[in-house]
Amino acid sequence: MGALPKLKADEIEAFYAALAKANPDPRGELQYVNAYTLLVAVVLSAQATDVSVNKATEPLFKIVDTPQKMLKLGEAKLKGYIKTIGLYNTKAKNVIELSRILIEKFGGEVPGDRETLQTLPGVGRKTANVVTNIAFGQSTIAVDTHIFRVGNRTGLAPGKDVLAVELALEKRTPEKYKRNAHHWLILHGRYVCKARKPECPRCVVSEICAFPAKTVLGGVPPKTANKTARSRKTT
Repeated sequence: MGALPKLKADEIEAFYAALAKANPDPRGELQYVNAYTLLVAVVLSAQATDVSVNKATEPLFKIVDTPQKMLKLGEAKLKGYIKTIGLYNTKAKNVIELSRILIEKFGGEVPGDRETLQTLPGVGRKTANVVTNIAFGQSTIAVDTHIFRVGNRTGLAPGKDVLAVELALEKRTPEKYKRNAHHWLILHGRYVCKARKPECPRCVVSEICAFPAKTVLGGVPPKTANKTARSRKTT
């Protein structure tokens, strides 16, 4: 099967406009109380669900919301809070070490640039992008498996790997949509454009999407289903 066609500029505009109309104020699903706890939550979320991380961090963040408090808690007790999360031993070590570095090198504050964040243990480009976007309001776009799939499947930003998709999204996403693009795309991939069976009949961008194997509802193609749904609303 050949490569999917890329969406054109007017289609990309319509794509984001539809997502924005459906969800004007998108939010990430990880729970946090400040930039530090956001950083910790994102580090813990590697190869884990937001739901599982939130269950672990809800009691943790009630007593720990600074790197100083995390060091006082210690690695052993931290493991007790996060032991239900995959790779918790490694993640606990990383959280303790990054907390120490934040105190020693940054006065206990989370740095606001991607390159510096990536020098911290357990922090890769995706984590740094999430933190700079949510905590510091930057127009970075973190690409996970959901966004990688959406970018390729829809024709929005095809790429052979996550970095290629990220760079394509940065280039092809209109400036006015960049701030929220990460949230729109990850939520769309998580709840609508699913890996095994995308829910195309209820997708707000199905008529724009370049995916040739769209799922159907009762044998009705998504485009027809969408028109039928709109006609029902007006009758």
